[in-house]
Amino acid sequence: MATTTGAGVQPDLEKTVSRRSHTNAPPEELLASDADAELLAKLGYKQELRRNFTMIEVFGIAFSIIGLLPSIASTLSFSIPAGPIGMVWGWFLASMFIFIVGVAMADLGSAMPTSGGLYWWTHYFASPKTRNALSFLVGYSNSLGLIGGLCSIDYGFALMFCSVIVIARDGNWTPSNGVVYAVFLCCVLLHGVLASTLSKIMGKLQTVFVALNIILIVATIIALPVGKHLSSERNDAHYIFAQSENLTTWPTGWAFMLSWLSPIWTIGAFDSCVHMSEEASNAAKAVPYGIMMAIGSAWILGFIIMIVIAACIDPNLENVLGSSFGQPMAQIYYDAIGKHGTLGLMSLLFIVQFVMGLSILVAASRQTWAFSRDGALPFSSFFRPISKRMGYIPLRTIWGCVFVAAILGLLCLIAPAAASALFSLAVAGNDLAWGIPIFCRVVWGQHKFVPGPFYTGDRFSKPIAWVAIIFLVFGITLAMFPDGGPDPTPQTMNYTVVINIAVWGGAMLYYFVDARKWFTGPKITIDVSALSEEQQAALAAEGLDLGVGEGLVPGGGMQPQVEGVQEKVHEKGDTESN
Repeated sequence: MATTTGAGVQPDLEKTVSRRSHTNAPPEELLASDADAELLAKLGYKQELRRNFTMIEVFGIAFSIIGLLPSIASTLSFSIPAGPIGMVWGWFLASMFIFIVGVAMADLGSAMPTSGGLYWWTHYFASPKTRNALSFLVGYSNSLGLIGGLCSIDYGFALMFCSVIVIARDGNWTPSNGVVYAVFLCCVLLHGVLASTLSKIMGKLQTVFVALNIILIVATIIALPVGKHLSSERNDAHYIFAQSENLTTWPTGWAFMLSWLSPIWTIGAFDSCVHMSEEASNAAKAVPYGIMMAIGSAWILGFIIMIVIAACIDPNLENVLGSSFGQPMAQIYYDAIGKHGTLGLMSLLFIVQFVMGLSILVAASRQTWAFSRDGALPFSSFFRPISKRMGYIPLRTIWGCVFVAAILGLLCLIAPAAASALFSLAVAGNDLAWGIPIFCRVVWGQHKFVPGPFYTGDRFSKPIAWVAIIFLVFGITLAMFPDGGPDPTPQTMNYTVVINIAVWGGAMLYYFVDARKWFTGPKITIDVSALSEEQQAALAAEGLDLGVGEGLVPGGGMQPQVEGVQEKVHEKGDTESN
C-alpha cells in the first residue's frame, strides 16, 4: 500500500502492524497466516475472523448466491417479453458487461481485501471533501442492497415452494399473500439458525452448494430437450437465435434492452467475495479470482441454459408468462416433462434457491459487521463483537440482518409490486455501491492505487473501470423502468426509483444532520501505541481514523499528536486534489 509519507515508512509500518496484529489475535488459535494478517494490518485492522475459506470456496459462495438456474427462473418475466433474441443475446451481452464490472472490482479486491471493501475503497480513493459522505453512502447502499438480496432470494423461494404445491394440486390452489409471507419468514429464520451454527463448515458447504447448482443445471439441460424430442415440438435454430417478440408497449429495441434485467438481477452479489476476504486464505488472490470465476461461469452456463429454454419454450409466450403455476419456469418444465418431472425439478430448484439465501446471509452479515466495526451503523457497539464460542463469526449481525429482512418482507402482505420494488435494492443499491469506489479510483485516487497480485495492467485497468462505471449507471437506470410499458398504472408501476431514492436520500440526510459529526471513515483496530509519529502518519494517509479505534492508548500525550498528524495529512490531500 502506497503512502504519502515517504518510501522508507511503509516497510517498518508493515512489520510493526503485523507484529501488533498477531499480539492482538485471540490466543486460542491462529486465525490467519502471517501474510494475510500482515496485509489486513496494512489496512488498519487486526485479524478477528478465522480464515477458513479457500479460493474455490470463495468462488463457491459467490456462485451459490448467483444460484444460476433458480435466479433465471425468477427473472424470466424480464426476458421472455423480448422473445428468444432477448433471452439468448440479451443474456450474453449483459453478462459480458457484468464480467467487465467484476474485473474492475477484482483489481481493487486484490490490492485491498477487507470485509468492508467497497466503502473502504471509496474512503481511500475519494477526495478529502467527499470521502466521508461517499463512504457512508456506499456502506449503507451495500448493506441494504445485500439484505434486499436476501429478501429477494427468500421471497423467490417462497413463491417456488408454493408453486410446487399448486402443481401437485393441478392448479386448484392459489397461495395468499399471508401464506407466501409465512413461508418467507420460516425460510429467513432457518437461514439465521444455519448461518449461526454451521460456521465451522460453511466454507466446505459452498462446494456442496456449487455441486447442487451444477446437478440442477445439467438435469435441466438434459431433461428439457429430451422431453420436447418425445413430443417433436422443439423450436428450430432460427427461432432460438433470431426470433424477436415484443409483449410490452415499449418500442421493440427498448424491450430488448429490458431483457438485460434478467442477467443483471441474476449475476449479482459477486461482491460477496470481497466481504469474505477476512475469512479467505491468500485473500489477495482468492478474492479477484473468486469474482471472475463466479461471473464467468454464470455467463457461459447461463447462455447455454437460455439456448435450451428458447429451444423448448412454447412459442405462444403469453401462455408461459400467464401460467397458472405462477412461475414461467414451472410452465416450461410442465410442457416438456409433465407433472411428475416438473415436481422433481421444481423441488430441486427451490432447494438450490434456499442455499442461495443462506450464502447471501453470510455475506450480508460480514458487510454489516465491518460497517459496525467502523461505527457507522446504529447500535454499532452492540453489533460489533465477534462470537468466539460460535466459531469467530459476527453472530449479532447475522441476526440483525434476519430481523431487518423479516420486517422488510412484510411488504409481501401488501402487493408483489411493493415487495419487488424493495427487493430491487439488490440491483440498484449494489450497483451504486460497486460503481462509486471504481469511479473514485479513476477520478481522484489513481495516483494512490498500488496493484495487488491480480492486476489488469496500466494500459487496460482504467478503460475497464470506465466501461464498468457507464454500464452500472445504465443498469441503475434500466432497473427503474416499468417493464410493461410507459404510462403504468399503480399496480404495474415500478417503485424502484421511489425506494432507492428514499434509501440514498435517507442515508445522506442522516449523514449531514448527524453522522458527519462523528463518522470519519474506517477506524484502525490494531494497537498503535508502539507506532512512531511517521508510522501513525502513514496509516492516517490511508484514510484511517487513528483517534477512535479499538486498542488505542486513551488519553496521555499521544492523542493530540495523532490528531495533528491527521490534520496535516488531510491538508496535504486537499492541496493535491486542488
